[in-house]
Amino acid sequence: MKKNGLKKVVAAVLTLAMTLSLVACSSSGSSDDTEGETLKVGIIQTIENGAFDAMRDGFIQELRDQGYSEDELEVVVKNGQGDASTMNTIAQEMADGSYDLVATIATPASQAFVNMESDTPQVFISVSDPVTAGILTTMENPDHNATGTSNPIPVSSIIDLSETLTPGIETFGIIYNTSEVNSVSTVEEAKAYMSEQGYDVIETVVTNSSEVQQASESLLADVDAIFVPNDSVIQNAMATLAEAAKTAKKPVYGSSAVMVDSGALATIAISDEAIGAKSADMAIEILNGKTPAEVPAVAVEGNLTVLNQTTADAIGIEIPDDLSSTATIVE
Repeated sequence: MKKNGLKKVVAAVLTLAMTLSLVACSSSGSSDDTEGETLKVGIIQTIENGAFDAMRDGFIQELRDQGYSEDELEVVVKNGQGDASTMNTIAQEMADGSYDLVATIATPASQAFVNMESDTPQVFISVSDPVTAGILTTMENPDHNATGTSNPIPVSSIIDLSETLTPGIETFGIIYNTSEVNSVSTVEEAKAYMSEQGYDVIETVVTNSSEVQQASESLLADVDAIFVPNDSVIQNAMATLAEAAKTAKKPVYGSSAVMVDSGALATIAISDEAIGAKSADMAIEILNGKTPAEVPAVAVEGNLTVLNQTTADAIGIEIPDDLSSTATIVE
């Protein structure tokens, strides 16, 4: 009896010890944040174009480079195709609590997600004026559970570049879509600076990419050069605008390197891959435990001069040696 009783006591003690060990192991795993779990990050892209694709790729590559393998981090990319209703639907799906973080590329997608007032942290990529867009109240103290990168367009530098590259411009044309708040704010800045510098300004507004050809041909008849703001509608039809400008032998100054790749003469811009990577670094801080409010938003200034040699040749512009030696030249 005593032996049987002793066996029962020993068994009970061993059982209790194993239970405590399992609890301790369980507690250790849960305090190690997401160890053993797969994180899930969503990306909402406003529209498919070269600039936004590069930002997306730069964001994802930085996550991988910083050690987030596909086994540890699932990335889901969805494209709004420039349609506000589609972006709202995607934002609603990603705001359901199943994502650890959502990254949004450009202003329309960023506005769509922040309007969901989700508990899911948001990192926006390349929003030129997040305060005016209502995504943040201040850059220094992010609110609305969102933070990210801003790409203020260096309007004055681009206009100054035009004085060096194509002197003699008297009238600038501007073509844009008024439904994009980032585009509108850049246009207002451009108009103010152009007026200060003594240029006349003529505006043309379009509502979709199919209107760009007719609008640009009409505008080119009345201006010496065209400036294009950070506008996804115009950027999507940049090749059409560029061809019309080549026919008219007039320069187009864009606001992104992708616009120059698509035929604009020149710009001063940021690296799209670099701003995507910078946004990913901010996302990693949040995945590691910070809140968006603890990660100040960052303005990434453009300092890269990009020139299109094919366009320059087509409109009879010779790129000065001092520019060609320091700029990025595309064909």
